[in-house]
Amino acid sequence: MTLRKVLACALGAVVCTGLLGTGCTPEPRGSSSPAGSPAPGASPQRTGQRPLPGVGPALRGRIPAGTRQALVVHGTTEDGNRAEVLLYERGADHGWRAVAGPWPAHNGLRGWTRDHWAGDLRTPVGVFTLSDAGGRLPAPFARLPYDENPEFTAEGDGHLGEPLEGSFDYVVAVDYNRVSGTSPLDTERPLGEDRGGGVWIHVDHGGPTNACVSLSEEHMRVLLRALDPAREPVVVMGPEAALRE
Repeated sequence: MTLRKVLACALGAVVCTGLLGTGCTPEPRGSSSPAGSPAPGASPQRTGQRPLPGVGPALRGRIPAGTRQALVVHGTTEDGNRAEVLLYERGADHGWRAVAGPWPAHNGLRGWTRDHWAGDLRTPVGVFTLSDAGGRLPAPFARLPYDENPEFTAEGDGHLGEPLEGSFDYVVAVDYNRVSGTSPLDTERPLGEDRGGGVWIHVDHGGPTNACVSLSEEHMRVLLRALDPAREPVVVMGPEAALRE
């Protein structure tokens, strides 16, 4: 897969039309298991602690035991491409509580899927670790390993005709079908290219994406400041009905 395909895949871009076979999705920390599969070391919520709001036992059980940060992306419906995002942190005494958000967001043009394939224009449902970040702009405030690189370039127009410029100024890689500990630009796909890749959280361009989740530039800065590798952060994402199962 070429770098141009990786960049195009991460956007909801009309310019991607000829590259849709390359996919756009992430996996639990270097894993090659299907989207949303149980994370290693996952454990049930401790008795007496507040559970992760809006997230049912199916996905809660896939959150690693050591995780103390969770970015929850609530989609509208299975076919919807707008979402709401909140960042939660877990304390030893009180359990989970919101520390940032809610923020408006976009997701894949055609909504969500539990079985993501390259070019389906849907965002994968599940729990995925967040281990690496990068972007065209410097981010000295970022805690995750950060690859400042001019190759984070977005060109062309999105699905609504909106310009894509600046969409990759800040990026957090979702660990679906990728190797954690590498730049978001890395093209290795443990599940194979047909299962997609390059699923990122990136700067919103005013329209739906191919498979990524997009936030405003201001909220991306807040997120990069907050995500702490010592807290083993994850993203929990999907339409509301799937999250509550």
